[in-house]
Amino acid sequence: MTTFYRVCIEMMKVFFIFVICTLLFYYVINALHQEYEKMDRYETPQGNAVKVFKQENNGAWERLSIFFRLGE
Repeated sequence: MTTFYRVCIEMMKVFFIFVICTLLFYYVINALHQEYEKMDRYETPQGNAVKVFKQENNGAWERLSIFFRLGE
């Protein structure tokens, strides 16, 4: 009977450690999320930033030709 109680106590210890670690992980991830949520993702570039996207107005046949030529 004593071994049964020891097993139950050990299982309860493991369960409580698991719950505590899970809650700690949750609150750390939540804190990181709150920190990065404050950052502006679309702020204007500073310094020697260069615009990297320029849209070209190619026709459908030209785009299809590029597609077949490059295999993309």
